[in-house]
Order: sequence, then C-alpha cells, then structure tokens
Amino acid sequence: MRIDSARPAPVAGEPVVVGIGPVSPEDVVRVARDGVAVWVSAEALAAMAQTRQRIEALAADPKPVYGVSTGFGALAVRHIPPESRKQLQRSLIRSHAAGSGAEVEREVVRALMLLRLSTLATGRTGVRPVIAQTYAALLSAGITPVVHEYGSLGCSGDLAPLAHVALAALGEGTVRDADGDLVPADRALAAAAIEPVELEEKEGLALINGTDGMLGMLVLACRDLRELLRLADVTAAMSVEGLLGTDRVFAADLQALRPQPGQAVAAANMTRLLADSGIVASHATPDCPVVQDAYSLRCAPQVAGAARDTLAHAERVAGYELAGAVDNPVVTLDGRVESNGNFHGAPLAYVLDFLAIVVADVASMSERRTDRFLDKARNHGLPPFLADDPGVDSGHMIAQYTQAAIVADLKRLAAPASVDSIPSSAMQEDHVSLGWSAARKLRRALDGLTRVLAIEALTAARALDLRAPLTPAPATAAVRAALRTEVPGPGPDRHLAPDIEAAVRLAATGALVTAAESITGPLA
Repeated sequence: MRIDSARPAPVAGEPVVVGIGPVSPEDVVRVARDGVAVWVSAEALAAMAQTRQRIEALAADPKPVYGVSTGFGALAVRHIPPESRKQLQRSLIRSHAAGSGAEVEREVVRALMLLRLSTLATGRTGVRPVIAQTYAALLSAGITPVVHEYGSLGCSGDLAPLAHVALAALGEGTVRDADGDLVPADRALAAAAIEPVELEEKEGLALINGTDGMLGMLVLACRDLRELLRLADVTAAMSVEGLLGTDRVFAADLQALRPQPGQAVAAANMTRLLADSGIVASHATPDCPVVQDAYSLRCAPQVAGAARDTLAHAERVAGYELAGAVDNPVVTLDGRVESNGNFHGAPLAYVLDFLAIVVADVASMSERRTDRFLDKARNHGLPPFLADDPGVDSGHMIAQYTQAAIVADLKRLAAPASVDSIPSSAMQEDHVSLGWSAARKLRRALDGLTRVLAIEALTAARALDLRAPLTPAPATAAVRAALRTEVPGPGPDRHLAPDIEAAVRLAATGALVTAAESITGPLA
C-alpha cells in the first residue's frame, strides 16, 4: 500500500547485511518498510577496493575511457582532464537531480537506496568502499533523500531519482530525517555524524545508472499483490455464500481438468473458506432453481489463479534483477571496463504493466459481484441495494458507484507504459522503457484494488447478516466479525464513507485475511 512519505518507518529487527550476492525480496521489504539498519560485508568492501584499483589505473591512462575520463551520454566524446574530474562527477549529480512533482514515498526511496547499494557491493561498479558505507549509514540513520514523482524514463535506469539520492550523500539537497522532518541534507548528515562524500572518477555515474527504483517498486508491489489475492479469495467466497452460490464448482477434481497452478490454489482457498456453511447447505438440494452461478462467482478461481501465475512470473523477473549488477560501464571479473545496455528497464517495465492488467481484472470481477448483491432481480431474495427501508434508504447503492469509479480508473492505469518511448539525450537514448512510470501507476492501482475488495467485503458481510437465521461458514463469519469491530451491521442509512475507510484499513493491514485464517489456517 502507499505510505505517507513524511512518516518515518519503525526501526526493528536484525540489520540487513549487503554482500557481493543479491539481497532478497524480504531484505528489501524489511529495509523499506520496517526501517532496519544496513551493513556492508567485509567481503564486499574488499571486492570494491580491489576493483577501484583498476579504475584508478585507467584514470591515470592518457587514453580516454567512458565514464572514467570522458563526459557522459551524448557528451561522451569529450576527454576530461584530471583536474576537472571531481567537478565532472559533482556536476553530473547536480544536473541529473532534476526531478519534479510530488514527493515519492519513503519506502520506495529506501528500497531504491538499498538496491543501488547492493549493486555497488558487487564490486563491478568501480566505486570506493566509502561510497557504499555512506549509503549504508544513510539508511541506518533513517535519512531519506527527497525524490520526486517525475524524472525517470527507465533508461539509462532511474537517473533522476538516483541522482537526488546521490546529491544527499554529497551533503546537498533536501532529506527527511529519522523523525520525518524536512531538513537540508548537510544538517541531517552532520546530526548523524556522516561525512559527505566527494566523488572521484566513475563514482557519480555508478550512483545513477540503475534500475533500482523500478525494481524496488516491483518487489514491494509483488508483496502487496500476493496478500491482496488472498483477500480476493476471501471476498469472493463471502459473495458466493451471500448470493446463494454453490461451492461444488471449486472441487479439486474439476480444477485438475485444467491444470493451471494458480487456479488450483484459489479454488482450494475458496473451498476451505466455505466449509461448513449453513447458507450454502440450505440450497444445496435437488430442487434448487439456480442451475449455474454467474461467471463472477463461478470463475473466481480462474481469474484469481491467472493473477497468481502472472505474479509468479513477475517475481521471477524481480529475482533475476536482484541478482544483477546494473551499471554502465562495468568492471568485469577479468578487469575490463565495458559499456553495456543493462540499465534498460524493459524486463521490469513489462511485468509492472502486466501486473497492472491483473489488478484491474481482479478488481473488475469483484465489482461485478458487489453489483449483483444490490440488484433485486439477481440477489436471490435480498432487499434492493441491501437497504433497510428501500426507497427511504439507499443502502450500498453508492458504495458500488465508488467501486465502479475505481475500476474505471484501474482500466486506464492498465494501459501499458512500456509500449511508449520518448527519445532523449540528443537521440543517444533513442528508446526508453518508461518502467518508472509503469511502477508508479501500479502502486496507485494496488491502492485501488485494496479499496474495491474492501467494499466487496463490506457489502458481502451485510448480505450475510441479512441471510439470518441461516449461518455463514465459520471462516466467513470470522471475517464478518472482524468488520463488525469497526463497522456496525445493517440498519438505516448512515454516513457511509467512514465505514468504507474502516474496511479499507482492515483490508490493507491484512486483518480480514487473518480473521479467515484463524479458522482455515494459512491460505495459499
């Protein structure tokens, strides 16, 4: 979920140790969201020191080497004399710190910083160990550079966001301190006893040529979507029950006829959630007039399952990128300094866009189930709009409008960023990924999905109440009870927005899934 950029994260748990190998998705989440400290391993510091010797040798060579003794991008043809190279690195960071717009969330910036540090620690970028140690110190002190919404084209990596972080390491620009206060970087560094760095050859370039913003947002999004898909199974089960649907279609042998792995997981979850439902049992008779449930009920595992399979692919791509050392140029294991195109964000941009499609579709199906509850012709005996006194009361009529408005927005957010490209840098960077843009819209989409599922849960819980004296399954009853701790049951119309926001909080914190799992055990 999106987190207020000004709110400091709690500091808890063992530090994350960054070494030559990749950090894990769990490490990213712990540093980004839990605020844990960061250390750099001795092995990584030694590898950086060794590689730095190669850069210093090239810096002393009269032959120009890109990134070491030349300008950058379209200006790479100019050889820079030694006395101007510190200014070159400083100018690179200052000029590239050109972001604009809203402040990016604290968790995103911390993830970005950790991932850049992880690449530095591989020893393939040629920076001095002090650069990595400074980034680790900033993270451990809870100092978060201000990064802006706009500025990255996703190629050469996330230049502007990373430059704003590097600027803070130089003691320039603006940061949030550990208390979340907006302060000048030099003051925050001094308070934390962190010495600003003075960049030498190659180091400015190494701090900004990375896919770290895209990757950080992808890792966080994968974590959030996996939780939301469990919630989607919970709300779908509640809707099946409240709309007098059947659980027979979720049987394992039926799912096995189409061996899509995610589908089997979702169907199994829904079977467990609906176990021992008095409402389902009440109409599971030969004379039940409902021959088949609507697709939004019957096909819920097919959609949530396909979403899981897409998510699994995105997690694999993130895993590959976590294991990478993205910089340009890089120092190879045999000591060559080579230009490359690994900073192009296409692999990440594609899956970020794919996940936005998944989010929109899962939300769309949820909204359709909510709509069925409100239509007297389709809700099998419930009052119109689930209103207490239809005509006098409107019930959940406009809650569904809110859902529909969000779903419409999600469909627009599902339009892929990665098929667009705007050439830059005097046509040197003539094709860009726009992966940062894909990641930003995915974060917004996940917030929308959370709200749509929360409204479905709120509506389905009201329907379960209205089915009394029939009793829901123990698992769905536990979810309803969790909602009832903050939202009253059916009655005359009241201000509905606070009820919706309470449901959103319970959905976002995982409380609704936890309530279900108190009966079912862990859902997959």
